[in-house]
Amino acid sequence: MSTCSIDGVVRWDDGHWQEQADEVAQEEPLEIRVRGRAVSVAMRTPGDDVELAAGFLLTEGIIRRREDVLNIEPCERNEFGNVVNVLLAPEVPVDFARLTRHVFAASSCGLCGKATIESIHTRFPPIARLDQPIISASVLAATPETMRRTQAAFDRSGGMHAAAIFDDSGKMLILREDVGRHNAVDKVLGYALMNGLFPLDKHVLLVSGRSSFEIMQKALAGGIALVAAVSAPSSLAVSFAAESRQTLVGFLRGSRMNIYAGAQRIRF
Repeated sequence: MSTCSIDGVVRWDDGHWQEQADEVAQEEPLEIRVRGRAVSVAMRTPGDDVELAAGFLLTEGIIRRREDVLNIEPCERNEFGNVVNVLLAPEVPVDFARLTRHVFAASSCGLCGKATIESIHTRFPPIARLDQPIISASVLAATPETMRRTQAAFDRSGGMHAAAIFDDSGKMLILREDVGRHNAVDKVLGYALMNGLFPLDKHVLLVSGRSSFEIMQKALAGGIALVAAVSAPSSLAVSFAAESRQTLVGFLRGSRMNIYAGAQRIRF
């Protein structure tokens, strides 16, 4: 269940109040283990946990292809089942010290933006080709409405982010919702990895909120050159997109958009 009902909510509307039930986004911790060792705790919306774990390990640079994963198993540690263990192929190396240090560190780690970008590029090089995907502005402009029509959990709760992958013709291939936008991105990337959709070099990642540095880094890990968002980018997201040779589109609403980097991939 992506949402749950809360009783006894007091709603005030135009001078009148009433007590009623309301649907809210469900949030639970998920412990991700690799070879039985905990590497991350994600606060996420339950569901699609296998995809979330796969996408997380992809964007952390632990796995690169479907064959790196032997199995992802839920663990019955508690009644919620909020633990998954990832069984990797024996030849896949895991630097547990680096992984856990990076994942559990606070975001204010003291690094400047440039150093952070350079560090990411040692694991995920910038996009090689500037001529794909090429997508028309009108096709791209239609993608938010396509995504919005499929956001069932948002319709019930109003509190869910969404991420979707489109091909260059504007066809939506996968959508996932989550209380965290980065979790939604991990879920769609994990689905793409586990279901043979890679490479994603001719695809578009669309997110329902703002675009942050973390969203751009995850897209680069998945080989996605074009990222669009219905809201604003951060300054570091713009810098990362430019140095990673990605296209970054913000404020994609109706018939308008702002292109902050990589405008050559948009056909007007």
